[in-house]
Amino acid sequence: MTRKPDTKKDFNIVIIGQSGRLAYEAVLFAASLKQYSPDFAGKLIVAEPQPGPRWDNDPRMPGDVKGALVTMGAEVRPFTSEHFGSSYPYGNKIEALKAMPEGEPFIFFDTDTIIIGDISALPFDFDRPAASMQREGTWPVEELYWPGYTAIWKSLYDRFDLDFESSLDTSQPDEYWERYLYFNAGWFYGADPVAFGERFTEYAVSVRDNPPEELVIQPLDPWLDQIVLPLVIHSFGGGRPGPELDSLDGNISCHYRVLPLFYARESDAAVAALEAIAAPNKVKKILKQYDPFKRMIYQGRGQKVRAMFDQNNLPRQEKSLRNKIKSAGFWMR
Repeated sequence: MTRKPDTKKDFNIVIIGQSGRLAYEAVLFAASLKQYSPDFAGKLIVAEPQPGPRWDNDPRMPGDVKGALVTMGAEVRPFTSEHFGSSYPYGNKIEALKAMPEGEPFIFFDTDTIIIGDISALPFDFDRPAASMQREGTWPVEELYWPGYTAIWKSLYDRFDLDFESSLDTSQPDEYWERYLYFNAGWFYGADPVAFGERFTEYAVSVRDNPPEELVIQPLDPWLDQIVLPLVIHSFGGGRPGPELDSLDGNISCHYRVLPLFYARESDAAVAALEAIAAPNKVKKILKQYDPFKRMIYQGRGQKVRAMFDQNNLPRQEKSLRNKIKSAGFWMR
């Protein structure tokens, strides 16, 4: 009889907190987790990059923001940017994992996310890592002289001695982007953040500094994290998430990215949840310091954006949403 994996382990959550927008997004995330997942038993760790040669400015959060996060039950942990920094801020999610508790299951979330349901009820199998499928075919980019999807992806799997064929979704046609393992790096999880982070760093630095010749005309910025993440997940025996996790990017979590897009396209329930999360005075006091949050949430600009669109009949391309919001003068981030 095959033993089912233990899917009810306690786990930790990590997000990035740093100066600017992410500091205030971290407060919103922490408030949402506390309100909508009161049974969450793990640690919420806000990983904070520290000043150093990789950063042009001090990347640390303001003191009152850190105080608010601690009050909400979060733990702020510093980490050093050894390979990334101002030149590639997305590298934070790669290097922050070394600050997590070793050997304890983890989920990383992009900070521009809110929790709107009970995340502790989800049946994660941490021994089989996975990541968000809320993605588009953004990479590789089809170029005039490019070698094609298969050649590009296979060169990466070969670089790290990984089995390429077993990563393919053979229900999709050859040379169609969805055939190849590709994620949005907005959330991902695994069994050991330190081991995961070490491999993520190794692969990312290798591809950045010495890309396979098949990638010569391909852009690596800003896609490096999403190029490497499938390789890391595959190397740990993971792959595409199953339907049991569909409520991530659904009715458990919402990766809103920027508030104008959130108000334009997310569900009525998600919008109501965000405004409820932001309503308490102790949260409002912090969030109003950040002008886009003040205007979009507290001064009603978000609801004006929402009224511009039929949420049941949205444009297929995100670019169309952005352009209409910008034309109305409501774009902020």
